[in-house]
Amino acid sequence: MNILLIGYGKMGHALEAQAIARGHRIAGIIDPSRPESRITDFTPATVDVAIEFTHPDSAFLNVSTALRQGIPVVCGSTGWLHHFEEVRELCQEADGSLFYASNFSVGVNLFFHFNEYIAAKMHQFGGYDVQVKEIHHVHKVDQPSGTALTTAEGILRHFPTKTHWRNETTANEQELAIVSEREGEVVGTHIVTYTSALDTIELKHEAHSRDAFAQGALLAAEWLPGHQGVFGMKDLLGL
Repeated sequence: MNILLIGYGKMGHALEAQAIARGHRIAGIIDPSRPESRITDFTPATVDVAIEFTHPDSAFLNVSTALRQGIPVVCGSTGWLHHFEEVRELCQEADGSLFYASNFSVGVNLFFHFNEYIAAKMHQFGGYDVQVKEIHHVHKVDQPSGTALTTAEGILRHFPTKTHWRNETTANEQELAIVSEREGEVVGTHIVTYTSALDTIELKHEAHSRDAFAQGALLAAEWLPGHQGVFGMKDLLGL
């Protein structure tokens, strides 16, 4: 499979290494460090799929441009989802293919699945308050993280006493607190904590390296060609 990498930071390098190890070919790399290459230089004749991991400020344009070129796109950039409906419409108009996930780790997506199940049960029994905490490296621009937002949305769907999230601790019982911390080179840790007067229950996922994200993104890239529309990890994993 011929892959176009859009973004060549730490994730781009991890994707390149794993893609080659899986027998794929890197057809091109789009990055500010390589200004001679542009997305418009590539077409479905030269690229089977593009994998986009960049920055909140550039992701929307990158994804839109690749879709207009007719290239299926796997996107893992976060912090740009206020444009997501525009991209969804563009994908439909172009009969394109887009696979988006706030986190491509298979383990994290199982975490999302368990998170919703636990939220429904905890609300059923009552007496617990809930909080989300995310810890990432100091280079991460957006907060809360996309993974924390997906986690919070899963809780809000099943915990009707919480009506919305807030990116700080809060005494408002209707607000779901998301606490964001930036420390050193932490890859990514997400913790959901339920607290009552009697006990505390935690659901935690801690990433040890970016390889888990790269592996999931490549699984998505291998799956996406031939599928038309907008997809996510639930489609890939059958959750």
